[in-house]
This record gives sequence, C-alpha cells and structure tokens, in this order.
Amino acid sequence: MCVERIVKVLLAIILGLVMMFTATGSLKIAFLLQFGTIVMLLVSSFTKYCFIVQVLGSIFPSCENRISGDKR
Repeated sequence: MCVERIVKVLLAIILGLVMMFTATGSLKIAFLLQFGTIVMLLVSSFTKYCFIVQVLGSIFPSCENRISGDKR
C-alpha cells in the first residue's frame, strides 16, 4: 500500500470511531475526534501540507513514486 491510500483508510477508521462514540453516548469524545479531523483536513487542503503523509512517507512509498505497472 502507498501513503495516500493508508491516509484514506485511517480517515475512514476515525470516522467509524466517531460514529461508534456517538452511538454509545460519548458525545464529547466524538465531537473532539470530528473537530480534529475537520481541522486536519482544512489545514492540509489550504496549505497542501499533511503531517500524517509526512510521517507515513518515511515508512511507506508514495503513490506517485510507484511503478505504473504495479497495481497493489
């Protein structure tokens, strides 16, 4: 897997956790997770810098740097 795909999977997991915390009644935790996710997405969209991509980029390859024939 490449970094951009891993970030999307992590975002889906966070949104799933928000749904779980909302369903169980932990609204403060759900709100904080949702607020943090929104701030992270806004910062990455306006500045084109994503801290998560930078950290994971040191471990996993970028999707742009992969060989075009490799479909994994």
